[in-house]
Amino acid sequence: MPMPSIYVTRFFQLITARRFAEAERVLLRLREKISRTEWNTGYFQALKGMLLAQKSNNDQYVFLSNVNFRNQDELQKYRREFLRQARNKLHADYDRGYFAAWASYMRILAKLEFSADKTKTESPKRKDVKAKTKVEKKVVEKAKERTAVAKRKENEKEVNSETEKSKIEHKENHEEFERQQRTLFEFSK
Repeated sequence: MPMPSIYVTRFFQLITARRFAEAERVLLRLREKISRTEWNTGYFQALKGMLLAQKSNNDQYVFLSNVNFRNQDELQKYRREFLRQARNKLHADYDRGYFAAWASYMRILAKLEFSADKTKTESPKRKDVKAKTKVEKKVVEKAKERTAVAKRKENEKEVNSETEKSKIEHKENHEEFERQQRTLFEFSK
């Protein structure tokens, strides 16, 4: 039975995040789940070694202290080398399991770092979409402004026409009043 990938992936995430107590619990679960083969023993021992190396973090000759986790090319190079060793038929099953664990760890590290970098830097397509969205928003805002200006002008015209109508009506009323006054004045004579 191969290693349960869910537990292994979780283990790699935990040791990378330096959450060693949880990583040890996952390692105990893994020990219970795996069958006792040479390959699994090598894989499991590699996991134990990774945990111990990450915990101590003071030896300059330990592989993990020399790896740049942010460099995708370097991680892929190490992964290819570990896979080559894991597939090498000259190695014993124990050694192939050991190298397979390291290859898995490099794969997970590349994915973890790649997804973290992806959220920090936007892809060009995403930038284009944002730029188009900004332009579209500006166009919509300008259209709204034009509509508001047109409505304001229309309202002003209506007000002006009403004002003119009221002036005309007022003038007509005033003229009518004057006519009536003249008529009354003439009548009173």
